Amino acid sequence: MSLPSIKLNDTHDPELRSWVESANADGCPFPIQNLPYGVFRRAGGEERFRAGVAIGDQILDLQAAWAAGAFSGFDESARKAAHAACEGATLNALMALDAAAWSALRAALSHALRTGSAHQRELAACLVPQAAAEHAIPAHVGDYTDFYTSIHHATTIGKLFRPDNPLLPNYKWVPIGYHGRASSLGVSGQQFRRPVGQTKAPDAETPTFGPCKRLDYELEVGIFIGAGNALGEPVAMDDAEGKVFGLCLLNDWSARDVQAWEYQPLGPFLSKSFASTISPWIVTLEALAPYRCAWTRAPGDPQPLPYLDSPTLRETGAIDLQLEVLIQTRAMREAGQAPQRLSLSNFRDSYWSVSQLVAHHTVNGCNLRPGDFLGSGTQSGPRPEEAGSLLELSGGGKQAVTLAGGEKRTFVEDGDTIILRAAARRDGLPVIGFGEAAGTVLPARSLP
Repeated sequence: MSLPSIKLNDTHDPELRSWVESANADGCPFPIQNLPYGVFRRAGGEERFRAGVAIGDQILDLQAAWAAGAFSGFDESARKAAHAACEGATLNALMALDAAAWSALRAALSHALRTGSAHQRELAACLVPQAAAEHAIPAHVGDYTDFYTSIHHATTIGKLFRPDNPLLPNYKWVPIGYHGRASSLGVSGQQFRRPVGQTKAPDAETPTFGPCKRLDYELEVGIFIGAGNALGEPVAMDDAEGKVFGLCLLNDWSARDVQAWEYQPLGPFLSKSFASTISPWIVTLEALAPYRCAWTRAPGDPQPLPYLDSPTLRETGAIDLQLEVLIQTRAMREAGQAPQRLSLSNFRDSYWSVSQLVAHHTVNGCNLRPGDFLGSGTQSGPRPEEAGSLLELSGGGKQAVTLAGGEKRTFVEDGDTIILRAAARRDGLPVIGFGEAAGTVLPARSLP
């Protein structure tokens, strides 16, 4: 089976224009070549959440589009996928279909939204301004697995604790992951209290209990699983991306001081389960097809074992996706100042690919299900300024990051909003944007 994500078709045509004029603006993150999925409703009301597609500064209400008969002129696969997308308050039913159905719906949406469409009149009434909408988690997430795929992040963090041996022996052989907490996933705009827990100073005899003092963000790419695999049936590399519905942004917040005390021998627990923030839009792999690039492994490093390798991986297994982290402190917000960039990196520098994560996750027979969620792990680039966490940018809290207004940060403080953004860019092609994953830290709860 070939990878559907690397096939180009007329939906990728850079010359396509939409009758939704805002989608044609230079640099628009949601041009007609993108068409990401999310779940929304009009803000401030009691409407049910429902599926939508971002187009320019608007959202196409898929439920309304179905009721208007906009999909009646398309083939059975497209109608089936459109109906599945409209059935409930999540995208799980759509995710449960196969890649062919997803592709058929994308083609139908592209034709319906492009300039000259016969469906413009009925669909114009199905648009909701993005500025007037609020979002929910786009799928019911049954299970959440977080990986550790950036060798640059792993090496920098390892040097803080093991200067002479930063990478553990298994890192270059096996994608490292742990089971996360799906219930505390929140959509962009999430606010949460600073977590509390046990911490222990290196020179202390006993731990103490109280608010986390070393709260950090983690810049990650989220992976939504579509049609899964049967229990006991692993997914081969060349089938792996056919199981992926799409990608989003993920901030897997981390209480570094809590983690340092609790993580041995079983790994993170309370230090990671209090909140994780995702962007509301899921960008399909098909939309990202023109931005694929070769996946490489340094000649001196171990090459992947056969179940984690394939010619397609080597040719197109990486994604040229620019990742950005910004901060807006309470003082900046009150002064009306825009967020400030902290780092800029790229997903193509990841040591392990999306397909490898799926293949490895299932090689023991583990069954993935529609709506399951994978985190890439913190994405850091090879240069210090490309770090995907404050732990790295501040050298483990030893060197404060100075912001434009004079404020300093070693870790995230109460009132800070961390914003993640991402965009695929290539000369001659439209920008494929992801929107934002923004989360704000509130003070810890009062303790007795």
